[in-house]
Amino acid sequence: MRQSQLFTRTRKHAPSDEVSNNAQLLIRAGFLHKELAGVYTFLPLGLRVLERINTIIREEMNSLGGTEILCSALQDKAVWEATGRWDSGDVDVWFKTKLKNDTDLGLGFTHEEPITRMMREHISSYRDLPRYVYQIQTKFRNELRAKSGIMRTREFPMKDLYSFNRDTAGLEEFYNEASDAYLRIFERVGLGASTYKTFASGGSFSKYSHEFQTISDAGEDTIYVDKQRSVAVNKEVLNDDVLTDLDLQREDLVEHRAIEVGNIFKLGSKFSDALGLTYKDEQGQEQPVIMGSYGIGPSRVLGTVAEVLSDSKGLVWPREVAPFAVHIVRLGDGERVVSSADALHATLRATGVDTLYDERPLRPGEKFADADLMGLPVRVVISDKTIESGTYEVSLRSSGEVQMQTEEQLLEELS
Repeated sequence: MRQSQLFTRTRKHAPSDEVSNNAQLLIRAGFLHKELAGVYTFLPLGLRVLERINTIIREEMNSLGGTEILCSALQDKAVWEATGRWDSGDVDVWFKTKLKNDTDLGLGFTHEEPITRMMREHISSYRDLPRYVYQIQTKFRNELRAKSGIMRTREFPMKDLYSFNRDTAGLEEFYNEASDAYLRIFERVGLGASTYKTFASGGSFSKYSHEFQTISDAGEDTIYVDKQRSVAVNKEVLNDDVLTDLDLQREDLVEHRAIEVGNIFKLGSKFSDALGLTYKDEQGQEQPVIMGSYGIGPSRVLGTVAEVLSDSKGLVWPREVAPFAVHIVRLGDGERVVSSADALHATLRATGVDTLYDERPLRPGEKFADADLMGLPVRVVISDKTIESGTYEVSLRSSGEVQMQTEEQLLEELS
């Protein structure tokens, strides 16, 4: 893509009411547009990042045997009443509305109930199990105060996967596989070094659930990390009994602020009992289906990457989630410079390298400032000076390392 074709522009300042670093950077760099508090539009660059994160999530969920669906955001009151989660006194984040015939509807904040009810039509025998169903779908939560930029919003995409097993042993096996897949996701998006599997409250479902927490001063949670064992405990559940149960020593734990980027729960038969999801075992006896729930917010992951990996100049995208792998910055409008930059752009496109080509008639300082703010992994500068040397000036955004490379060397590195 040529940068002049982007309708978005960088800006020096974010909206005055935007206090979070991640949203300030993403708005200034032209990745997001703020509609109102807790509601954002993804602009072309932001959408490309979001879709790359979604692709990583899909690949890992599919590797577990997951099957993707897409549920409705509009929710039937009756199915939520069956589990006691319709009343706003029990669940205070509902957005609710009515049809013209006065029928109550809600906008889904999660989807355990409708998916459990739906699976009654597809599970009746032990031969139908296990099943693993997921979606990446827009959720709505009526947060009292939207904060933390795009890491806590009122409208957001979420990947929610639901597992359906014959027994707790099957759930346990899949739960551990899903945990490993989550760690791979966070490694691939660039957060692996600072993200920990964290023991948290299991609520009414189980003894523990697990959160995946990324260390950041911008986080809303407090966790205690045993770095040698690569595990953590949420402050909300930390006590002597938990330390004994997990064989952790208090002196080995370091306190950190952290951002919750994912969570997994063992639901057991809570929802299947309430909604009548059963199967017949080998002896023909009715048994409740055993369930689990596994969530990741792709936009929250995007905001966390922006928050954790940025620097004083702007965003710093890992290659696997960057909107473009390469940023060609052309300095000057002379025939030789234009011809050389156009040719490299065409070559990279032909070899499948996603490239943003800055051919705008701006001063070098403006172009470099924009490139730093946007944070693409590799910058290639083409000017009269580089043409004379027969090389390109190639810099890495993450390290600032600069090398003079021939086209052959550049293509080899990008491959």
